[in-house]
Amino acid sequence: MNIDELKFEKLNFNGVKTLATWAQEEGWNTGPHDAEVYFATDPDGFYGFHHNGELIAGGSIVSYNGEFGFMGFFIVKTEYRAHGIGRKLWYHRRDKLRSRLHKNAAIGMDGVVAMQAFYQKGGFEIAFRDVRYEKKGTAFTIDKNISPIEETDVETILKYDKQCFGFSRPQFLKPWLQLPLTKTFKYIENGELKGFAIIRKCNTGYKVCPLFADNLEVAEALYKACLNAVIGELVYIDIPMINEDAKALIKKYEATYIFECARMYLGNPPAINFNKVFGITTFELG
Repeated sequence: MNIDELKFEKLNFNGVKTLATWAQEEGWNTGPHDAEVYFATDPDGFYGFHHNGELIAGGSIVSYNGEFGFMGFFIVKTEYRAHGIGRKLWYHRRDKLRSRLHKNAAIGMDGVVAMQAFYQKGGFEIAFRDVRYEKKGTAFTIDKNISPIEETDVETILKYDKQCFGFSRPQFLKPWLQLPLTKTFKYIENGELKGFAIIRKCNTGYKVCPLFADNLEVAEALYKACLNAVIGELVYIDIPMINEDAKALIKKYEATYIFECARMYLGNPPAINFNKVFGITTFELG
């Protein structure tokens, strides 16, 4: 196969669903309805290579209003690996995403350890480690300040999310909050939002995605609410290791290390209050 003859094309929803299927087969532990939210976030944000009309590789290059980009969901169909296709596709995606963003807008991604040196050659710098931890859902008494997120809370949640993500992303977060088999929690004290958490169904167990909180006390209350919501099920959370309180939370609850990535940026990292980030949202879209 001549990789120079591969067609670099935007993916439709079926293409994104194909990537999600491959990811599930690879053990990435995505959610059964992730593709719908990902595509809704940016219908122009997924590209791949086609060979004789067949999709053989793809990934996300999502733009958040041209202000920030995120690369993820990067996967090559098993039988087409080791031919340089992934390398070629990655650079095509990076350059295409650059063209979709405002001048000097940064691009983020989460790189697995084995690929970090490659991504660094492509201009990305490591900002911090993301580590995934696992713990079984357990019964806890829920803090009196915690309640489910309601429709009337969404605008307040979006404002809080922007502090922790760096950019407004209603096109992602609104459908994310409404995923099937998802539980949502907010922490309100004296009428003020102090944090929120989402726990969604994955192919194996559940994932806390995200957990944002003003401090360790609020984060702990939200984490306990998530664990209590799915008693006996495996619960995963991805911790940014630059948040010392997040590390303390995981240590206290004796969660088990699973694997790690690194959050990497091309350009200046976004202004994020990482002291509030106890669990990141996704490795695919940021």
